Amino acid sequence: MAMARDGGTGSEHPPAPLRGRGAASAPPGRFARTRIEAEDDGWDPALDEGAPPPAPATQVRVERARRVISRNASPDLGLRQSVNPYRGCEHGCAYCFARPSHAYLDLSPGLDFETRLFAKTNAAEVLRAELARPGYLPAPIALGINTDGWQPIERRHGISRACLEVLLAARHPVSIVTKGSALRRDLDLLAALAREGLVQVHVSVTTLDNGLAARLEPRAAAPHARLRLIAALRAAGVPVGVLVAPVIPALTDAELERILAAARAAGAQAAGYVLLRLPHELKDLWRQWLQRHAPERAARVMGLLRQMHGGRDYDARFGHRQRGSGPLADLLAARFAKTCRRLGYGALPPLRSDLFAPPRPASPQGTLF
Repeated sequence: MAMARDGGTGSEHPPAPLRGRGAASAPPGRFARTRIEAEDDGWDPALDEGAPPPAPATQVRVERARRVISRNASPDLGLRQSVNPYRGCEHGCAYCFARPSHAYLDLSPGLDFETRLFAKTNAAEVLRAELARPGYLPAPIALGINTDGWQPIERRHGISRACLEVLLAARHPVSIVTKGSALRRDLDLLAALAREGLVQVHVSVTTLDNGLAARLEPRAAAPHARLRLIAALRAAGVPVGVLVAPVIPALTDAELERILAAARAAGAQAAGYVLLRLPHELKDLWRQWLQRHAPERAARVMGLLRQMHGGRDYDARFGHRQRGSGPLADLLAARFAKTCRRLGYGALPPLRSDLFAPPRPASPQGTLF
């Protein structure tokens, strides 16, 4: 039978995995008013032979943004401003906490999130205009925080690089979290920003197991490529840390010390970690992934996670959502702190905001004066 577009949410018959994709179904978002299901009409011989359905191709739609700087007041996030050059992420990480944001576009947090993408092609132009507004107060901007600014389509569109060019010209501080090796193409800009204390980069590493990474993060850079990225950033003089994220109980948590050691050897100066987060639709998508790729561990993973979230799959309270609570969460935090001390991790240098030079606003008279 053909795979239903909604894919179901039960654990008994999870949809077949799709090559190169983290999700295997496209369940409707929480705001959807309609549901679409596919039915086998008997005309596809491949289905009779038990072959999995073909993986959908990536579609990129151009979006003209009216504003690009988003602001938040979350007390457990280090930065108050962010710019997201893209909506959706082709990395296709099965665990991505940003997947539910696609529901606001009336698209599925499942396959749509990683195949139906939006490129804000005027992001750099709008960013420049926002920085030039009278009264703008400079504060570090997180570039690509909701979805990765250096996902595969960045190679074609170059929007994140264009935003870096604007920030460099304005001497504006920027922070980056990525698992995309495409960032190496921008070492020239990052090195220039670093010389003035204007940039920090954290490279996200979930696992050192290439096989597991290929299933968890099908289109992200391989673990060894991310370690090489850390080394390249450090060699270029860019302050760089490692973010062990997410830590997944009974699946990746045993690797915590090894990841920290490998990243430190590559040149990482600081480290952080985030516990697996399962907001909104992600809960069912994650269960599908577990039943397909790690059925023998599925109950264990979810049981431990609930112990760290007060008996629930996820607790979204500030100060809790990224670390959890209880004995298991305390043990994880202690392991992390002890390993960081042993390996000599420290903190990245603070970002400077005092060098900010507002861009000149566009003038119909050009640049005569």
